[in-house]
Amino acid sequence: MSEFKLTTVEEMEAATNRLLETGAKVGADSWQMRVKNQTPHCKFGEEGMCCRICTMGPCRITKKAPRGICGCDVHGIVGRNFLRFTAGGSATHSDHGREICHTLHEASADGNYKVKDEAKLMKLAAEFGVETEGRDIYDVAHEVAEVGLLEYGKPFGTQVFLKRAPEHTQEIWKREEIEPRAIDREVSCSLHMTHMGCSSKPEALIRQALRSGLSDGWGGSMMGTEFSDVLFGTPHEIETEANLGVMVAENVNIVVHGHDPSLSEMICEYADSPEMIAYAKEMGAKGITVSGVCCTSNEVAMRRGIPMAGNFLQQENVVLTGACEAIVVDVQCIFPALGPLSKCFHTKFVTTSPIAQMPDSDFIRFNAHTAGENAKAIVKMAIENFKNRDPELVHIPDMKQKAYVGFSVEEIERKLDGVTNSQVDETGTMMPLVDCVKSGVLRGAVAMVGCNNPKVRPDAAHISLMKKLIANDIILVVSGCSAQAAAKAGLMDKRAKDLCGAGLKRVCELADIPPVLHMGSCVDISRMMVLAARIAKDSGWNISQIPLVGCAPEWMSEKAVSIGNYVVATGIDTYLGVEPYATGSSEVDGLLKGGLKDWVEACYTVEHDIEKLGDLMIEKIEEKREALGI
Repeated sequence: MSEFKLTTVEEMEAATNRLLETGAKVGADSWQMRVKNQTPHCKFGEEGMCCRICTMGPCRITKKAPRGICGCDVHGIVGRNFLRFTAGGSATHSDHGREICHTLHEASADGNYKVKDEAKLMKLAAEFGVETEGRDIYDVAHEVAEVGLLEYGKPFGTQVFLKRAPEHTQEIWKREEIEPRAIDREVSCSLHMTHMGCSSKPEALIRQALRSGLSDGWGGSMMGTEFSDVLFGTPHEIETEANLGVMVAENVNIVVHGHDPSLSEMICEYADSPEMIAYAKEMGAKGITVSGVCCTSNEVAMRRGIPMAGNFLQQENVVLTGACEAIVVDVQCIFPALGPLSKCFHTKFVTTSPIAQMPDSDFIRFNAHTAGENAKAIVKMAIENFKNRDPELVHIPDMKQKAYVGFSVEEIERKLDGVTNSQVDETGTMMPLVDCVKSGVLRGAVAMVGCNNPKVRPDAAHISLMKKLIANDIILVVSGCSAQAAAKAGLMDKRAKDLCGAGLKRVCELADIPPVLHMGSCVDISRMMVLAARIAKDSGWNISQIPLVGCAPEWMSEKAVSIGNYVVATGIDTYLGVEPYATGSSEVDGLLKGGLKDWVEACYTVEHDIEKLGDLMIEKIEEKREALGI
């Protein structure tokens, strides 16, 4: 076996700079150039102090003008902006979940989509009160999908999945009046509350932000995760590779990008077909390579072992290699810049969703009825584009790392069972993990998530924090672009155990796991909530007592704010490397960074110095251990 070596951020940056040289030859734009053109950013916007929700303004708060035209002060304006930001993220994740529900409703024995995890379907049926005895599996699937869809708009009650949380957490949500009702209702209510002439009281606005976030994490996102598992299979450990070197110069390269696995699963299916591979060879290629960017990449990596070309801020890089025949996108986190960039090369930029239509793209509308037909057409288009490459522009960086991915709650449970001699019953237990924490073999855990952000050196915060934490015997569960940062660096290789403290290294050896566990895409942060709930129930601790914190060091999107709100509202202290747009109000900022403790037993901490951010998380984990007497 070759000597294990991490890929450094400096090496990744050098590879990017080489690709930017290719871009300069053809007059291509890049996010690096656009950041310079947009700097400095508007301070009113960064502090959340501008309001444009009616046309009497826009209004901005200054010493000379301490209130908007309607009389709303800075605390109301900042609170409204924060709630609207949350609602945008909650709507986005939840609409993703809704699409997966619809796809399950279209599943059939002879259709494009089939049920791949019958056991999980049956568990969901029991949870939703759907009869299963003597029924065809697809009749059950369709009724489960219908009940799931009703969670979006039911007129009464609260979200079914809330019952997965410990009683203590459910009591907090009820007491604080933040139990999410119908998923869509919380988004709609948020927009209503922030309309001109409605709520301007910070406490009310932030309370609704927590509620809207919970409707995502314990509603829409959880629906997306669970139903994707039913359709495409619950992830189990699988080996893959990561970084731009996964692209193959001699092959047709198709890159899938976005967040909805319905499209990417079908692209992978057809790209792997003997018919399409033979056609690629006819066109002069040796084969077909599918790789991914962003959360669509996480989805197919953890279920199929499809390699991960990169995360959010590498999406332009795959085109800059000059070897990308098609970049095929669905929804969310897609740069409109991919259109004009692709025109500088031979690359086809293919959009597929009416939710994400962009200029300079080939739009092929994708739906469950025509999924096979659509996917085949896209793969064929990419193959036929191979001959249009300019060999002089082809440069694929020679860097990739092995990664082990697919650590769903079910897989973590199976793996950690080998660590101690705890007795496992039929329903499973998290006691092996709890015993490791109680004994001090593991000090605790960090759930690291989130995006890349040009305000933070891309990937550097994720990677440096992970190295620091695992050296201190703190295991990581990660998702989204944070997961891909770890994979690109090599921290999801099992040989990375040598970077760990003695306790975590021993756990990695006994359980046969890497020290950084890939839990999936951004919607799969809902898996982390289920994991925390399971640990709490099995240990007898409250979620807020577990030596566990959340972290998003490079976050940038509305979805991240929604995620942060449901993680905090679940009782998990959350650490950020980028400020929310709330510092303009001492009241809102004070609530987020401290006051929420009185409501939900957790709050936010923001620290721009990444080294200090790591120290603060370690201190919090040790503080929780001390409070438990372990």
